[in-house]
Amino acid sequence: MRADRLVSLVLLLRQRGRLTADTLARELEVSTRTVLRDIEALSAAGVPVYAERGRNGGFALLPGFRTELTGLNHDEALALLTAGSGRGEQVFGLGSALASAMRKVTDALPESHRATASDAARRFLVEPETDLLSRRPVPEGVPATTMIEIRRAVLAGHRLRIHYAATGQAPRWRTVDPIGLVTVRDRSYLLATRSGADRTYRLSRVLAAEERPEAAQRPHQVDLDRAWRERCARFLSGDHIAVLVRVAPERREELLGTAVAVRAATPDPDGRLRLEVTYQDLRHAEWALWQLGTDAEVLTPGALRTSLRDRAAAMASLYGDAS
Repeated sequence: MRADRLVSLVLLLRQRGRLTADTLARELEVSTRTVLRDIEALSAAGVPVYAERGRNGGFALLPGFRTELTGLNHDEALALLTAGSGRGEQVFGLGSALASAMRKVTDALPESHRATASDAARRFLVEPETDLLSRRPVPEGVPATTMIEIRRAVLAGHRLRIHYAATGQAPRWRTVDPIGLVTVRDRSYLLATRSGADRTYRLSRVLAAEERPEAAQRPHQVDLDRAWRERCARFLSGDHIAVLVRVAPERREELLGTAVAVRAATPDPDGRLRLEVTYQDLRHAEWALWQLGTDAEVLTPGALRTSLRDRAAAMASLYGDAS
């Protein structure tokens, strides 16, 4: 909404001082032309914003200007609550709302506390792109328009129509009753029911979504953490196979890319990583781990070790007499 953007523009100028139109456009995720129109609108409304020409020029507010601009809208309040429980700035399409909300929170602080709070925030780093062992996987992207429709349906308690591409199947439309959204290890999921049966949909596979006007058939209260644990337990108790494997750190992401799920990860003294992962079946596990060669060693189950040993022996026999 334009009103929220104008508030954010004023707060940016109050907190950072003089900024160029290009910098404001990047911060507000709009075009430079839109920023210039917004500046004109603020000036017409009596906000003392002025332009400074020259190499280091830009837009600024008259010194001492202050107004009450700290009211949070719905998405900003939601973004703060989500961010408090995890990496909310990167999931569920709430990144820009969170940035706007934090500007308002900062502006609401007393002048004497503002600099201290900003400095303290810079001394905490949560979930960086890399860790001490390997590069983090790239978060899965969901188109903004799709995420908005999904989020609206979840919060409003409406049915949701999704165009979903399940693994190994052609994409098709289906109507579901949404329960909640979950993000784990940079992957996001929609928990829902369909014809009364539990369903879990990976958001990166939702190609399009439409919020429906009819009410979703779901309980009024939900324990999302419990629901997620129960679905994980059912998923892992099926025909899947759990594998304990030691892998070279540089091959970690390749291994995780072929696994169905990751249940534990710990470093070994020799620098390798010990991972407990899940595969669809023995054949899937053998295929995936064979790709890693000697960079991966299966510890359990014994049947998988045997099948990989027999496969390696067959290869050695085939090429052993090469001259």
